[in-house]
Amino acid sequence: MRRGGGRMGRMGRRARLVRTACAGLLAVALGGCAGGDGTAPDRELPHSTQRPAPAAPAPQALPVYYVGQTAAGYRLFREFHPVAAADPASEAVREMLAVRAADPDYRSYWPAGTRLLSPVTRADGVITVDLSAEAASPAQVGAELAELTVQQLVFTVQAALQATDPVRVLIAGRPVPELWGHVPLARPVARGDEYTVRSLVQIDAPADGAGVGPEVTVTGEAAVFEATLPWQVRRDGAVVRSGVTSTQEGQRFSPFRFTVPLEPGVYEVRVTEDDPSGGEGRPPLVDTKRVTVTG
Repeated sequence: MRRGGGRMGRMGRRARLVRTACAGLLAVALGGCAGGDGTAPDRELPHSTQRPAPAAPAPQALPVYYVGQTAAGYRLFREFHPVAAADPASEAVREMLAVRAADPDYRSYWPAGTRLLSPVTRADGVITVDLSAEAASPAQVGAELAELTVQQLVFTVQAALQATDPVRVLIAGRPVPELWGHVPLARPVARGDEYTVRSLVQIDAPADGAGVGPEVTVTGEAAVFEATLPWQVRRDGAVVRSGVTSTQEGQRFSPFRFTVPLEPGVYEVRVTEDDPSGGEGRPPLVDTKRVTVTG
């Protein structure tokens, strides 16, 4: 009986040792999956469950309008700015307010520091643009230039949205009755007549200051009499090439294109309205671009 009791006692002690060892191993295992304070640490998710980073928006050429002075008064001119934009309308307005035109003949008259406060929205047939308080700062411009400056905003945001909805302009989140003492803003601003607001002759490419190859292709848009558009290339003030190209339609804004071979050097490309009046009407509208032919 003593021998049997001894054997049973040894078996009981062995079972207790096994249970104790197992409990210790379990504690170690659990401790390895916990922080020093017993809480589960942050762990990187398995690669297969991670979400890929969103792809950056592809760059696109946004039309941005500026004001240029011509022999026939102030007119709107446009440039195409390459911008990676998920929100083209907002980015186009930011470009217009903060980025100088590549062409030194173009500029913006919005007061310094004016910026877009919130993304451009479009709802119920109205585009809303919320500008910072600087937009209402006194501007040293007359009525004509003030109205054209607001139209600069209208044309820019409409072009980005490919829409002609009127534009509600807010200042610091609130409607204002007028801007600069000249432009009523109580109602959304409608798009002006493009034939009196825009330049009727516009070079889109090459951009001013661009480097180009020996075969220079000039593209743009114009609304000219009988679709006739004379052009010149000048070097040091002298005409070295000239010709006439055609727009796709006459008296309507439509594209034009021509190519001219040039030797290396710095040139001015010039396109102009034809003047069937022989100088008796208003001065022809002109656009120019400086380019460098590199070979």
